[in-house]
Amino acid sequence: MAEKNDVIKMEGVVLETLPNAMFKVELDNGHIVTAHVSGKMRKNFIRLIPGDRVVVEVSIYDLEKGRIVFRKKIKKGGEQK
Repeated sequence: MAEKNDVIKMEGVVLETLPNAMFKVELDNGHIVTAHVSGKMRKNFIRLIPGDRVVVEVSIYDLEKGRIVFRKKIKKGGEQK
């Protein structure tokens, strides 16, 4: 995932937490990918739990793995922005 034009940004929902800060994420198109947390999210202590809506960068070379780059904010009523 060296260049920005080699990735596809997609939205999805965290299904489960795996060891070593990895997550199973179901994308909006139905595919399930294994994703890790990006360095900036790790540095800023952004935590993820199953059910969170996230933005994932998926490489065009390996569509089974990705990087979580953003967690969508939840309004106080429990609805997604």
